[in-house]
Amino acid sequence: MKLTGRDAQAFFRKPDPTRAGILLFGEDAMRVAHRRQETIKALTGPQGEVEMRLTRIPAAELRRDPAMLLDAIKAQGFFPGPRVAFVEEANDGLTATLQTALEGWRAGDAQIIVTAGQLAAKSRLRKLFETHRNALSIGIYSEPPGRDEIEAALRKAGLEQVDRAAWDALEALARALEPGDFRQVLEKVSLYKLDDPAPLTPDEVLACAPASIEAELDDILHVVAEGRSAEIGPLMQRLSGQGVNPVTLLIMAMRHFRVLYTLASAQGGPQTAVQRLRPPLFGPRRDRMLRQAQGWSADGLERALGMLMDTDLSIRSAGQRAPAMALVERGFVRLAWLANRG
Repeated sequence: MKLTGRDAQAFFRKPDPTRAGILLFGEDAMRVAHRRQETIKALTGPQGEVEMRLTRIPAAELRRDPAMLLDAIKAQGFFPGPRVAFVEEANDGLTATLQTALEGWRAGDAQIIVTAGQLAAKSRLRKLFETHRNALSIGIYSEPPGRDEIEAALRKAGLEQVDRAAWDALEALARALEPGDFRQVLEKVSLYKLDDPAPLTPDEVLACAPASIEAELDDILHVVAEGRSAEIGPLMQRLSGQGVNPVTLLIMAMRHFRVLYTLASAQGGPQTAVQRLRPPLFGPRRDRMLRQAQGWSADGLERALGMLMDTDLSIRSAGQRAPAMALVERGFVRLAWLANRG
């Protein structure tokens, strides 16, 4: 059987102990590993590995000795409790071995957890778990956690009182961070709010967020939008030294100025529009972009977006020989000049 969406999320929260095997696959190894750890812990409990109720079998070893897996699921452990046989980094070459193990599985045997990289829809390994009567296949994709998943993580961290703006801040962080980094933020938030009955606020979320989330990129975008041309050169040198791609800089700049244009051109003005903005802005960044939008005219922002588009076309031109980062820096200086004219 194949699980997706809410069904997959529900399974991760409470895995079915009667399933013979579970395949977790995806191109992001860290996301797959997180889900695998979550599933195994839910099945065996926090002491499963210490009590030797978890058997790890690398795919390379299983290829050399196909009987290892069947032996592992049938073996009786010294400690009572559910057992798991975990096969790591499997591929289609292990399909026959895993099929034999699934067919030989009986109630009371160790459950089989298999992880793999990205598998095509025609993958034999994937089809085995999707069509087997007592196995599950779950694709792990590079998607930010949904609201239900964030709620479950907050409850697990002991956080029940969260105001609406803090929810928006958490969802924005979930989109920006890797799963492991987002879990660390939730852990920091739970410690920050320990014995504090007041609802979680966006400022508290921001205080627990990593300081490095696109911080350098934000700095250059704010400097440009605020017309501080003298600061552009040093920041560009720092970004270049960090290996930032010029096209990435332009994409981020266009995104920033589109938001400013949305705010500046909205009926009712930027102060009204910022409340409806999606994804939302929060904390000091919200206040700063609001001030920037109030300092620009809608016509000026239209010209700014046109200049960014021209710079992008110049960089991508087949006949362009000038360094791409130098073209971006020149474009940013021109934008800062335009900002000072309003």
